[in-house]
Amino acid sequence: MRILWLDAFHAGSHKAVATGYAAHSAHQVTVIGLPQDGGWRWRMRGAALSFVRMVRERFGDVPLYQQFDVLVVTDMCDVATLLGVGRQLFAGLPVALYMHENQLTYPLPAGRKLDLTWPWMNYTSMVAADLICFNSDFHRQSLLKALPSLPRRFHDYHEVAFVENLAVRSCVLYPGIDLHRLDVTDAADAPAAQKGAPTVLWNSRWDYDKQPLVFLQAVSEVIARGHDLRLIVLGEYVDQQAEVFEEYRQKLADYTIHWGYVPDMARYCTLLHQADIVVSAAIQEFFGIAVIEAAYAGAVPLLPRRLTYPELLPSDYHADCLYDDDEALADGLVHLLHRHGQIDRQALRAWALRFDWQQMAPTYDIALAGMV
Repeated sequence: MRILWLDAFHAGSHKAVATGYAAHSAHQVTVIGLPQDGGWRWRMRGAALSFVRMVRERFGDVPLYQQFDVLVVTDMCDVATLLGVGRQLFAGLPVALYMHENQLTYPLPAGRKLDLTWPWMNYTSMVAADLICFNSDFHRQSLLKALPSLPRRFHDYHEVAFVENLAVRSCVLYPGIDLHRLDVTDAADAPAAQKGAPTVLWNSRWDYDKQPLVFLQAVSEVIARGHDLRLIVLGEYVDQQAEVFEEYRQKLADYTIHWGYVPDMARYCTLLHQADIVVSAAIQEFFGIAVIEAAYAGAVPLLPRRLTYPELLPSDYHADCLYDDDEALADGLVHLLHRHGQIDRQALRAWALRFDWQQMAPTYDIALAGMV
């Protein structure tokens, strides 16, 4: 089978899914991507026209159904415009839409009002697609539940029948992850046996929707209660100059093994394998690649009882590894500081491995082959 994958925001996890699937699929997968430069808003507006041009330049004006069996487009592209402007190119080709995220249920920062332009593009893209693939069932259910309210925000002719037809054309395809790239094969890079205080890891993005300050406040509270720990703070900074983060860096310096984003994969792996506990405080997470990576490397996850986490984490771990709300994070961390050594990390590693591309690529292959 021949698959054309158009990735409108070819960076981060979007790029990792596109290239990872292309590398591990049993089928022939061709990826055309647009960089993140210019921001997601411009990609949502302009990606469709750029893709029509790029596809024509690469494959000519011959209808794509003669060269491919399935077209996959990611959520940062306006699929309705893509198929309209490129109707001669794309006619007759089944279209799958991969939803990494959406702009309707994504929580906005304080003071920002929802611009309905972007969720409406998500909505019409879903209507135009033959198959809608979500990166978690939480994402699927939350968006499908919220969508009927979107057309009703307008004056009339709400056409909600289009919304009602979306669920039957949707499925869940968890993102595949190249977990074996995290293996430490060189003895010199392997972490030494940990002694003393447990090591707590943060490896999420430093943005408002991941709540790094909630994490840092909880760590500080735990230390103030008299509990000892070591700290590894990773993740990509959104605002590296934020004064509050510098204050916490200085405050926690005596407990910190590492602080700051690590672009080098070998160094990232070494730090990941030193962690005993990985923490998330997210208020937005449609999947959770960082947590899966850390669990594969041997860290016990401590996660909020919301979003995708109860869905992904096996129920046997819920009592130890899920906390109820932000106020309960410090108590949950104290619990795991004492309990983490009794939790089967090999079983957690086996759980994480279910998301490796060796397991996920055949699932993608089956789902997309079913469209032909």
